[in-house]
Amino acid sequence: MITSMTGFARREASGPWGHLACELRSVNHRYLEAGFRLPEELRALETELRQALARDLRRGKVDCTLHLRASQGGSGELVIDDRALASLLTRVREITVATPGKPTVDVMDILRWPGIVREDETDTESLQAAARALFADTLRELSESRAREGVRLRELVEQRCAAIEQLVAQVRARLPEIQARVRQRLVDRVAELGTTVDEERLEQELVLLLQRLDVAEELDRLTGHVEETRRVIGGNEAAGRRLDFLMQELNREANTLSSKSQDLETTRFAVDMKVMIEQMREQVQNIE
Repeated sequence: MITSMTGFARREASGPWGHLACELRSVNHRYLEAGFRLPEELRALETELRQALARDLRRGKVDCTLHLRASQGGSGELVIDDRALASLLTRVREITVATPGKPTVDVMDILRWPGIVREDETDTESLQAAARALFADTLRELSESRAREGVRLRELVEQRCAAIEQLVAQVRARLPEIQARVRQRLVDRVAELGTTVDEERLEQELVLLLQRLDVAEELDRLTGHVEETRRVIGGNEAAGRRLDFLMQELNREANTLSSKSQDLETTRFAVDMKVMIEQMREQVQNIE
């Protein structure tokens, strides 16, 4: 089953630690490239989350964002580091004694001193466990989103494959008429010259001309590439790179068909094929 590289997912969770939101956004990219924006409390999880992402996705540029809004309630207690406070007060007294005029010290200045007041500590393990679970849920939602888009892309590619097959059948049906027309044109040219021509030599030249103009092999290869495209989009492996290669091969055969054509209708069919192939190529660029 083919998968798109485009998708978006967002999940949220709340707990004693606050409110956590996870967003994953992916677009097409040649390889898997992930960018993480995490709050400081969850920085330690980045490697683990990258590995989880790589297990589920193979290609795409993925932006991963975790937002944490800390709980405002907490325990309501002001947590003071007693050792840091005692050390600071000792230094304050020493400075006060040594300073003429004995300046006073504002209590709020003491509380603002780094290390004196500790914020109510968050349960780190609980927060990280919640972040892991939320990321896993969001990643699963992203994968489902990409899979749904993949189904749509498969349908579009299948439609183009069917259209190319129909054009190939139309060209193939015209081959006898084209060959007869080329033969008659050569005979008419010889007749215009008004000279006697060796019939065997004429037949040899006609065979060589028809060989140069023959497009049966190109039609066979176009059919084969369409069949392989169908096989790939119906498989369970990552298909994007192989499909990209097949689009190049299809385009090459359509170009050859157009250049060898001596028939206006066949040339038009070849142009229609190239339009279909280009549409498929654009769709394939977004397949994982």
